[in-house]
Amino acid sequence: MKAMMLHAVISLDKDENPLRLAEIAVPVPKENEILIKVSACGVCHTELDEIEGRTAPSFFPVIPGHQVVGIVIRKGKAVSKFEKNDRVGVGWFFSACGKCEYCMTGLENLCSSFMATGRDANGGYAEYICVPESSAFIIPDGFTDAEAAPLLCGGAIGYRSLMLANIKNGDTLGLTGFGASGHQVLQLSKYLYPCSKVFVFSRNEKEQQFALSLGAEWAGDTSTQPPEPLSAIIDTTPVWKPVIESLGFLKAGGRLVINAIRKEDKDKEQLLKLDYQQHLWMEKEIKSVANITARDIEEFLQIADVMNLKPTVTTYPLEDANKALLELKRGTSNGAKVLII
Repeated sequence: MKAMMLHAVISLDKDENPLRLAEIAVPVPKENEILIKVSACGVCHTELDEIEGRTAPSFFPVIPGHQVVGIVIRKGKAVSKFEKNDRVGVGWFFSACGKCEYCMTGLENLCSSFMATGRDANGGYAEYICVPESSAFIIPDGFTDAEAAPLLCGGAIGYRSLMLANIKNGDTLGLTGFGASGHQVLQLSKYLYPCSKVFVFSRNEKEQQFALSLGAEWAGDTSTQPPEPLSAIIDTTPVWKPVIESLGFLKAGGRLVINAIRKEDKDKEQLLKLDYQQHLWMEKEIKSVANITARDIEEFLQIADVMNLKPTVTTYPLEDANKALLELKRGTSNGAKVLII
């Protein structure tokens, strides 16, 4: 099969083609695994973190990709959840121990043995992938393969972030950064909390206009004071500056939810500008999002189907994975990027 593989951690500023096309053997499913013929795989900012070493893969060479859509073509002897020809999706969650206090309470995202698709196991930048049946989910019929792919990470982790924001209908919500996750969270929040205003912060004027077209109340630069204080803000940026700025935009008792596996170090000196009275006083909270649970993906797919959420996608052939990653790093298009295999 064809696969785009990462052979070592490398800076995209030094090498714009970190992935190499390879021909490797089709994997064979274990007893509890299914073999999926991949049709689409989303491109996520976390892949940039893997390539540049902020959350480095467990082994090399590795096949990245954790927003995978395809058809089950073979299953292990112990598999009972799926049948051949089922259309399924796979997200960041690959496996966990299944026995610790976190796994036993549905918080496998916090398990010390958590394994991520495309980082700790080969992912979906390939024609085939093997995954445990517990990490795959039926894709509703209302989505094309390309539309379904971004739901599996950007959408599902956005759903988890929105739940952690702990808002109620009528509360004001801010979104800092407006890429694959942010544009889905905006649509989701307007569906779940129709009386809540959504304010979008982005340095990219194109993204600001995109947000307004999807129903944002207001859109401006990450450093611009919004028209009113916000009950909660979800940050999806890769850097620290918007985090500090967002804390200053919260009302008393407000919560900032940081939706990022890793933050880049290039502006970490911004943390030194954190001022207790300005940014944290009045019982403001900071909550991080760690990985994702199977329940997040399952619940979000059901909600997205009912509300007919349609991610905005730009598609690329598998061989153009490096191009898609570079454009993602440079922020040159709206919505999500998806490889068509």
